[in-house]
Amino acid sequence: MRLFTNRNHLRWRMLAFIAIMVLLPKAASADTIPPDRIAAALSKLELLAEGVVADGSVPGLAIGVVHGDEVIFLKGFGHREAGKPEIVDADTVFQIASLSKPVSATVVAALVSDGIASWDSKIADLDPAFRLAQPYPTSELTVRDLFAHRSGLPGTAGDDLEDIGYDRAEILRRLRFVSPSSSFRAGYSYSNFGLTEGAVAAAKPTGKSWEEVAEEKLYRPLGMASTSSRHSDFIKHANRAELHAKIDGAWTAKVQRYPDAQAPAGGVSSTARDLSQWMRLVLGNGAYAGKRLIAADALDQTHIPLMVRGKNPVSGGEAFYGLGWNVEFGRHGPIWGHAGAFSAGARSLVMLFPEEKLGIVVIANAFPTGVPEGLSDSFADLVFDGTLGKDKVKAWNDIYAGMFGPVIAAAKATYAAPPSPASPAAPASAYAGRYFNDFIGDAIVSGKGDALVLKVGPAGARSYPLKHFNRDLFVTFPDAEMPDRPSAVSFALGPDGKASAMTVEFLDDNHLGTLQRVGD
Repeated sequence: MRLFTNRNHLRWRMLAFIAIMVLLPKAASADTIPPDRIAAALSKLELLAEGVVADGSVPGLAIGVVHGDEVIFLKGFGHREAGKPEIVDADTVFQIASLSKPVSATVVAALVSDGIASWDSKIADLDPAFRLAQPYPTSELTVRDLFAHRSGLPGTAGDDLEDIGYDRAEILRRLRFVSPSSSFRAGYSYSNFGLTEGAVAAAKPTGKSWEEVAEEKLYRPLGMASTSSRHSDFIKHANRAELHAKIDGAWTAKVQRYPDAQAPAGGVSSTARDLSQWMRLVLGNGAYAGKRLIAADALDQTHIPLMVRGKNPVSGGEAFYGLGWNVEFGRHGPIWGHAGAFSAGARSLVMLFPEEKLGIVVIANAFPTGVPEGLSDSFADLVFDGTLGKDKVKAWNDIYAGMFGPVIAAAKATYAAPPSPASPAAPASAYAGRYFNDFIGDAIVSGKGDALVLKVGPAGARSYPLKHFNRDLFVTFPDAEMPDRPSAVSFALGPDGKASAMTVEFLDDNHLGTLQRVGD
């Protein structure tokens, strides 16, 4: 059994997990919620949020709750950066990661409402330069297919290119080299860059960038003044939350995440206040503050279940995907939701109960943590049941630890120590040189003795020192978000004693990490 040792294997497990995290409360009641029940639930939610900050579950978080067409709860907790005094409030800007997907689906619904595009518009018409690996799916692919993750693109396709510095246009161009993971429209595979292409293509007829369209169609009309799909706008805010990861048992703000390449899928930054306005629009089925902004039939399409995603890890029920939204049907009626995560240190979750016109959004500045799920699940229990069951934050933290901890530990164990005795490496000149494939592009190995360095990405944008492990296998530490997790770079030597090919494990998630030597 192959160990999940590279970054993209871990990321794929994370993405697959995030895509099934719409939570179902345990007890049944679809009746109208008594006002006093909601008031009591909000009071207990506030205490729970204060508790998870006090016990160090996260450095900071913000929560917004909407009922009807009103924001009924809006508050920040904890600190923007661990160890510093600045507090989180309702206007603190967070990177919301994959919570960007339903936000972007709302933007596309606005384009559909205005007749600029259709959910069934073909990508070949909107963006003729885009290609999948096979001609038939390329000719038939629609915006709907990409937002439902049913194009056949493997889940992590393009994420590896983003890691090594390629921009959006180049990543989308190179998706044509990725073999499908399933037949067209037959399988569900959660794809950041697939959805990104769907959004970018839908915006093409406007002649404007996706970022401009998102602002024009959604952020500005709702007064979401602190929301943007540009990272440069995020870092302009003084009141912003830093990303945190656990290092030696303590939350540490060490890494930044620049998600512009996949802005529609993961690059939105926002606040609890702004996201509450968005929830009002969605729960209002396109109406906001008494005014219709998006046609109901355009927005309704996003909540139609199209693809089966598997079992909900909490309820055990079947989970579905619509268009940028997770969809489930529980004992409280339909639930629309989505989670988001950056392993660099972001967590987010939205959960809407449309029959009750009730929604909650939780955004936090840490990973891994189950706090957003735990708080949202607890709030739902309190609202629908009037009681709080087991510790949901602990339950969700345990799920995260069980999902990601063993994968990281396995990678560390695999390369903890070379075999004894280890076979020596060939001379550095045997490995040094230029390597290439269509997907990764150029890769350069250079150096002398034990000081080999791998450079990949546009103009060698990323450098990775290589440490000899055994014979023609070297180890590097490519993941800035998890700097102590190793990955292999292995060489195949030809009859002349020089490497004829190189496989870069952290770029091999879709079997495209082997590059051939070019020239001498």
